[in-house]
Amino acid sequence: MDRKWLLETWVGVFVAAGIAALAMLAFRVGNIAEAEVRNPYEIRARFDNIGGLKVRAAVTMAGVTIGRVAGITFDSERYQAVVTMRIDGRYDRIPTDTSAAILTAGLLGEQYIGLEPGGADEYLKAGDTIEITQDAIVLEKLIGQFLFNKAAETPPAEKPAPLPQ
Repeated sequence: MDRKWLLETWVGVFVAAGIAALAMLAFRVGNIAEAEVRNPYEIRARFDNIGGLKVRAAVTMAGVTIGRVAGITFDSERYQAVVTMRIDGRYDRIPTDTSAAILTAGLLGEQYIGLEPGGADEYLKAGDTIEITQDAIVLEKLIGQFLFNKAAETPPAEKPAPLPQ
């Protein structure tokens, strides 16, 4: 009986460890375990297409996470998505001519915002809007354009020569 109890205990330990590992993976993929943003300020950017960007997605500059997406709304007058970003207060020297692009990371296709600094002497303040943006690349649209271009390149089929009589 002791052997059976020992075996069941080890199986239970391994099952618990597996569940814990899956939970950690889910937290990492879902950006739930995020770093605290200190003294944040909010800036905005307008995009024609945000793809699969989600609230709490990373905002990066030079590969360093400097903030998170705080909100996504739709401007029904301009027909654009308005993305609000909460930037860590330590990064308060972002030039006003900075550009924002929606990029894709990893095998799971997680999307985030990448900021490319400009060269202006003035810096973004709370409530400012980034004017230069690049939309998300939508894979379906890209494949459709590729197929359309390939179809346009192929010459029309030649008519077969008539058979001799």
